Amino acid sequence: MKSLAALLRTSGQPMPYEKTRPLELVEIDLDKPGEGEVLVKITAAGICHSDLSVVNGSRPRPTPLIGGHEGAGIVEEVGPGVKDLKPGDAVAIVFLPSCGECEQCREGVPAFCSVGSAANVKGELIRGGSRISYKGEKIHHYNGVSCYSQYMVLDRRSLIHVPSDLPIELAAIFGCAFLTGVGAVRNGAKVPAGASVGIWGLGGVGMAALLGAVVAKASPIIAIDPVPMKRALALELGADIAIDPSEDIREHIKGGVEYAIEAVGKASALKHAYESTARAGTTVTVGLPAPADQLSFSAVSLVTDVKTLKGSYLGSGDPRKDIPEFVQLWRDGKLPAEKLITKTRPLTEVNESMDELDDAQKVVRQIVQPH
Repeated sequence: MKSLAALLRTSGQPMPYEKTRPLELVEIDLDKPGEGEVLVKITAAGICHSDLSVVNGSRPRPTPLIGGHEGAGIVEEVGPGVKDLKPGDAVAIVFLPSCGECEQCREGVPAFCSVGSAANVKGELIRGGSRISYKGEKIHHYNGVSCYSQYMVLDRRSLIHVPSDLPIELAAIFGCAFLTGVGAVRNGAKVPAGASVGIWGLGGVGMAALLGAVVAKASPIIAIDPVPMKRALALELGADIAIDPSEDIREHIKGGVEYAIEAVGKASALKHAYESTARAGTTVTVGLPAPADQLSFSAVSLVTDVKTLKGSYLGSGDPRKDIPEFVQLWRDGKLPAEKLITKTRPLTEVNESMDELDDAQKVVRQIVQPH
């Protein structure tokens, strides 16, 4: 079938994207869903920094590709073997499908699935190959999703059925921002009640981590970001203190924070977070710096300060368990997803959305609507 979609031919075009238009709206062709696959009508797609990193070239991926990895939609058609979804079902999309058979999946952490990760790097679905073409040329998928499109064929293992009372325009951020941010606090750091937490970077993922810290009953929660608007929102969402990165966190908490969550995606921010972590504390990073970005700090501090430094990907958990729990927290008023969405705009403005994200002054999470 035909679908209007945002095609990225090559990465690294100059900004502003409003003028250079690296994401070109074209009419693509989609294969019918095969075994274990689903055709989804995309209703909402988030503008995440990981998407911008592919557009600007700091995170290389095979091109040409259809962009977008944080999305939600409505099931249009199911392929052979799909028994637990039907047309009309609402779904959140997860950007790392899990095979269920690799070592990571068997150990109960499908967020680390090596098979799904390898498929994502190739720009393919987890079963192999592409379901997208443009003028006869096969086009790569992005993280098995490619939700900057009116319709997309996805593997069933990339989809989480969400209830009808969750507004579908909000469901998108459950598959990336909430999984990554809340999961980093709950699964990656395992923050206990009463522990001090610092959150570096207050974009969509950082704000989700902040909400995760609030749910965990951490105290105090310190939000760190250079943008006043984001610091103000952080205080509204439950942060006890919000500071500029130039401020010394130890002026607000003696010795540093017990848990630091870094969601900026720059080695300099991770270094700051690590050095602001208290003795015997834990630093968890969810940001995605450019591959060439190197981290440098005193190696002996890991021993003498008994610190832990670890990464967290897709929330370090199981999306099929985590997302339903996060939806219930939303119902309970503890994960107000609507407060993270700064702007909703049509797919035709996807390039302008990337410019605003890069500027970082006015937006937390933007949603584009292909329909």
